[in-house]
Amino acid sequence: MPEVIFPGPEGRLEGRYHPQRERDAPIAIILHPHPQFGGTMNNKVVYNLHYAFHNMGFTVLRFNFRGVGRSQGEYDQGVGELSDAASALDYLQSMNANSKHCWVAGFSFGAWIGMQLLMRRPEITGFISVSPPANMYDFSFLAPCPSSGLIINGTADRVAPPADTHTLVNKLHEQQGITITHEELEGSDHFFKQPEHMDHMIGSVSTYVKRRLTENTR
Repeated sequence: MPEVIFPGPEGRLEGRYHPQRERDAPIAIILHPHPQFGGTMNNKVVYNLHYAFHNMGFTVLRFNFRGVGRSQGEYDQGVGELSDAASALDYLQSMNANSKHCWVAGFSFGAWIGMQLLMRRPEITGFISVSPPANMYDFSFLAPCPSSGLIINGTADRVAPPADTHTLVNKLHEQQGITITHEELEGSDHFFKQPEHMDHMIGSVSTYVKRRLTENTR
């Protein structure tokens, strides 16, 4: 999988790009957890999401936010990171102009950034939000949420408590025209540290995405 360097708002950004042979393959961008708490594009959840999407036929890009790894710049409270994600999507689209489907997947802090990117980019047709930190960040900007997606979390998550995720999901369920699917993994923590929890989460993501691709709906 080639390492790539592409331009971001504050200099270069470092990524891993995994193309398909088909020129019209769907595309996906994967967003990593909080840069100030050790989050990188090589986080285990991010890595596994990347390969899950690639195995489903997606051309996939994951990358380091500003100030992480070889990406230039420094942490910017989520504002600059959203701009980084937009630049990464621009780069991915520039290499895959014939793609008909565009997905965003994010873990923890990356889930928050991913949902904001969703609001700005109408071409995004689906999202995966893993362990969204609804207790730490305001998700009220999702009004209305423009695309259907999957929110998945663990019942033993102490970083982003399930009760806050339930509140977020219930608000999104009130919106018309989209379907928010919510799945909770019994006993799993924020990071899906147990191998069986990781396998279950990735399996749920794959099942959901495959179903959505056959439906061709928003």
